[in-house]
Amino acid sequence: MARRKSKAKTEEELFQGLAGLATMVLGLGGYFVTNSFQGAVVGAIVGLVMVTTIMFIVGQKRAERLKKSGIADIDKMEGIQFEKYMGHLFRAQGYKAEVTKAAGDYGADLILQKDGKKIVVQAKRYSKNVGIKAVQEAQASIAYYGASEAWVVSNSDYTVAAYDLAKSNRVKLINREALIEMILAMNPEAVPTPQDVIEEVPVDEYTCPKCGNKLVIRNGPKGQFYGCSSFPKCRHVKSIKAV
Repeated sequence: MARRKSKAKTEEELFQGLAGLATMVLGLGGYFVTNSFQGAVVGAIVGLVMVTTIMFIVGQKRAERLKKSGIADIDKMEGIQFEKYMGHLFRAQGYKAEVTKAAGDYGADLILQKDGKKIVVQAKRYSKNVGIKAVQEAQASIAYYGASEAWVVSNSDYTVAAYDLAKSNRVKLINREALIEMILAMNPEAVPTPQDVIEEVPVDEYTCPKCGNKLVIRNGPKGQFYGCSSFPKCRHVKSIKAV
């Protein structure tokens, strides 16, 4: 099954199609007007320049939009920092937002409440597409927290399987594009910048990026490694060689 295309990829393919169409139409127009091959070439070049100019302008606006959203800084966040930032973002939308304890959260990173409705949220700061596990955890946490619905929010996108499972389980998926729209819709003064949150919640090489507790040296069958001090509630591990 094919992956869902991102908005940027769709726009790129659209402009490529327009470039080809404009080149062909203006090339033919130039030929019929001048009745010469030279006229066709000039028309084709004009069409290509027009579409290229439009693509450049749209690309510049998109770059400005991404910079304003701070998504590049969000991509650098650790999991615990992303959860804190999402708490700020949802509070700016009028939700009472509680970030759950990082270890033993029973499938929910945030609990939102508004207008008598409780929503459980899985926050996934990923560098790749989020899979079905996040959807399963979010859906399972509904009963534990007595929520009415579940959301998964990520700075990335989701696999096709995750989209299908979410649809059948009525779990709302907020992907990268939707997150950017959410950020840009907020009053900038109401939410700390992603960089502010990174500085507010420092995570060094000896801090568990998942729950914020300290990493300690442990012994395993293959030698020593760093493991979270809150094990077994948090099972994050890190190679000593990677430090």
